[in-house]
Amino acid sequence: MTTVRRDRTGRRAAPAAAAAAGALLLGVLLPLGAQGTAQAAAAPNGGDVIANLFQWNWNSVAAECTNVLGPKGYGAVQVAPPQESISVPGHPWWEVYQPVSYALNSRMGTDAQFRAMVTACHEAGVKVYADAVINHMAGSNQSATTGYGGSAFSPAAYSYAAVPYAKSDFHGSPPCPNADLGITDWNNATQVQSCQLLNLEDLDTGSDSVRGKIAGYLNTLLGAGVDGFRVDAAKHVAQADMGNIVSRLNDTKWGGRPYVYQEVIPGGSGQLAPAAFEGNGSVLEFTYAAKLGEQFNGNIANLRTFGQSWGFEPSDKSAVMVTNHDLERDRTTLTYNDGAKYELAHIFELAWGYGTPQVYAGFRFNNKADSPPADGNGFVTDVNCANNTWTCTDRDRGIANMVGWHNATRGETVANWWDNGNNAIAFSRGSKGWVAVNNSGSAVTRSFGTGLAAGTYCDVIHGDLSGTACTGPTVAVDGSGRATVTVNPGDAVALYAATTGTAGPSPSPSPSASPSTSASPSPSASPSTSVSPSPSASPSSGTVTELFNETKTTVTGQNVYLVGSIPQLGDWAPAAAVPLSPAGYPVWSGSVQLPANTAFEYKYIVKDAAGNVTWESGANHTANTGANGGTLNDSWGSVGGQVTVNFAETKTTVYGQNVYLVGSIAQLGSWNAGAALPLSSASYPVWKLALNLPANTAFEYKYIVKDAAGNVTWESGANRTGSTGASGGMTLSDTWK
Repeated sequence: MTTVRRDRTGRRAAPAAAAAAGALLLGVLLPLGAQGTAQAAAAPNGGDVIANLFQWNWNSVAAECTNVLGPKGYGAVQVAPPQESISVPGHPWWEVYQPVSYALNSRMGTDAQFRAMVTACHEAGVKVYADAVINHMAGSNQSATTGYGGSAFSPAAYSYAAVPYAKSDFHGSPPCPNADLGITDWNNATQVQSCQLLNLEDLDTGSDSVRGKIAGYLNTLLGAGVDGFRVDAAKHVAQADMGNIVSRLNDTKWGGRPYVYQEVIPGGSGQLAPAAFEGNGSVLEFTYAAKLGEQFNGNIANLRTFGQSWGFEPSDKSAVMVTNHDLERDRTTLTYNDGAKYELAHIFELAWGYGTPQVYAGFRFNNKADSPPADGNGFVTDVNCANNTWTCTDRDRGIANMVGWHNATRGETVANWWDNGNNAIAFSRGSKGWVAVNNSGSAVTRSFGTGLAAGTYCDVIHGDLSGTACTGPTVAVDGSGRATVTVNPGDAVALYAATTGTAGPSPSPSPSASPSTSASPSPSASPSTSVSPSPSASPSSGTVTELFNETKTTVTGQNVYLVGSIPQLGDWAPAAAVPLSPAGYPVWSGSVQLPANTAFEYKYIVKDAAGNVTWESGANHTANTGANGGTLNDSWGSVGGQVTVNFAETKTTVYGQNVYLVGSIAQLGSWNAGAALPLSSASYPVWKLALNLPANTAFEYKYIVKDAAGNVTWESGANRTGSTGASGGMTLSDTWK
């Protein structure tokens, strides 16, 4: 097998063929905001699902534990490497994987903020697992001598006074057989574990002094309340050395040994095989992620046998995932760009019950080395899940509610399997929970054997449990355990908790197309005033008024509603859809207060007097509220009379710069640079974006460049102009001026 690993400088490493390719205490979800008494003792909630909040700062992690992870039953949160790291121009994400000291002052926050975050997560019942970078220090190819905490160091001299480490604490040649200290044979254990991983200065973990300092750092984290470690580059540390370090670790504050899961990229045999590392803890299951992505891009009926026979490590030694920060940048797995497939893969992962599952939530990026949203000094700013700069997968209603489903069904075997031989499956976990996943392009309606007791159940993919009631659709299970359910394309239905209340029709519909990421707004940055477009519009914050007009002929008893991808539009739940007024019939209208400068998707639905729901056909409508809101005029099933416009801008940039599009209409951000749309650099130096715009609409636009510090440079000259026409598509090919 050939795999590729991403190094800590953003470059691709040698191919891997040469290198290598819990149940909640009560068993029921507590409603949001109702967990205070149950968790006042700050005891672990018993769950095992890990929310991997990649490069979220400490204040944001603390808030997420309190408001989302704890209430939803996540067992743990994985946080970024807490140690002080190098700071280089542009502040790429990989900075945190180049330590310069073991002080807990990093680009995620201060020592005090880190400790406060751990306390907040513990009070929510959530364990904290820290990403531990212990194989190496900074890159020998780095000239920077500045760390985020102010510690002095010199990569050229292999000197890290704050630890302290000197050149004698690092592997040299020998034992590395190569004079340049690089790895040339990725199947040679001596090279892999004694030479430098792409210039990263390799610590001599065979030295008792070095092992003691590493263990001391990890014990400092344990003393702060950390409960376990994701060990970065564990494949490059000899197993005996790692075992010695682990043996020196203290117990956690909640009692017991820290949970250790190791990054061991597949490839190689013997001492380099993932199985060889099981003695020191669990192993990150890269093969699981790859195989899961293959099935969701192929035929998920194959998942019936998904398990160790597929080449995975044993379930009790596997930390499984849909993707992580390296994999999403290499696009070797499903990512947030895959829309519904990405969500469905997480739902399956949580339902299937193999290994310790992770839910990955990172940030959107155009270039592989892009910094997370940060200030001009590289310190990561607070996470804002509303503006689409972060991928807050852990909050997705279906995924977050599946954590409770997972907790309630742990220990139960898979039963009642059904598939259609293609891309729709269903199964139960014993008699505790049932799930159906439809990865196809057509709805599936049938009578399923669920294995559940008779009763009415909340579909937790589309509704939340609130006491004994459900805020979304419900499903009736008869005395023989069967239920008639419609599972829409690119959607799922999941049942596990009986409810006596209803809040919507059953079966549960969903949007017919997965949310698009192509029109997501860019990371917010302060607009430049030195060169502004004409006309100039000042950005706004808060909410704006969006008017929706939908032309739809109905019959007696039918009414038209609006539903969409953001909470103000119901998060795709028909029960929470916004009713429209027929005052101008056949035009149905309604005004909604929406967040400013926010991209969203939406559709119209019709409900009749019996509660039956009919979804508008075709792709989802897309829009952007911009700074001032606007009016959206649509016709049933016509995708709003929209036209696909392909923007192509030729622009040579320097490291850290990206190109964005902004313009005069709401879909183009209403001249607000903070709501500008990112273009893809895949065809560099041509930057591209495909966007649906209203038909028969004239607009003006410009391109802007943003750097990692948030500085904005506007294209010079007059505004560009375009007009969409009545239908079809168009391409606008431009060159920076």
